[in-house]
Amino acid sequence: MTAPTALDSFLDKWRARWPEWAVAEVFVPEADRARALAWFALLQEFDDILNIAGDPLPADAKLGWWATELRDWAGHRSRHPLGRLLEPVAAPWTRLADALPALTAARARPVDAAAAFASLSGFAHAAAEVEAAVLGGAVPAAEALAAQVLATRLAEAGLAAVPQSRQPAGEVTAAQEQAQRAWAAELLDAWPARTPGARPRRLWSALARHRLERFAAGSLADVARRPLRLLWRSWRAARG
Repeated sequence: MTAPTALDSFLDKWRARWPEWAVAEVFVPEADRARALAWFALLQEFDDILNIAGDPLPADAKLGWWATELRDWAGHRSRHPLGRLLEPVAAPWTRLADALPALTAARARPVDAAAAFASLSGFAHAAAEVEAAVLGGAVPAAEALAAQVLATRLAEAGLAAVPQSRQPAGEVTAAQEQAQRAWAAELLDAWPARTPGARPRRLWSALARHRLERFAAGSLADVARRPLRLLWRSWRAARG
């Protein structure tokens, strides 16, 4: 058996958070799967930096490291294992590097939904352009990418991710849970059910959106527990 590599560890970390992908990826050509996983794993690294708990300084330092790394990718040099699959792609890596500081600012609680999306606008547009180069196909909607980042933040940070406009008046648990579900519903309204972009993006977006739908409804996530429904949902997303 081949020993796992550093690259495998990053790809496996993403798979562990998205077990649904084991079903959905059958609709992605096998030759494209590793590169799509590498891109999604990179985006997950940025999600982790955004949603850091506790002292943000180590995460901010890591963000600065990533900015340098992405600029090196533009010159076809890489140090990170994900670069093995992503660095050879001619993509606007420097623009994405320049947009990374927005993630630090986006940790602050936004005033409302408009402010939440505005805080991620530059990052989402840069990521969308890079993704089109990495995965091919149309440039995905930046608003959909931002909505998915905000949904992940809600899942990770809970009430701290909810805008001021939806914060509950007191500390009653039921009111706090309702505020989070209301914010999830607002994100769904801004997130098209059909997301443009390459097939891997459409699939991941469908999986993430379904998680948010269940959260907004107050249901526990049924992660990969209903494979036939998951297969049907993935097939619809793959069709475009």
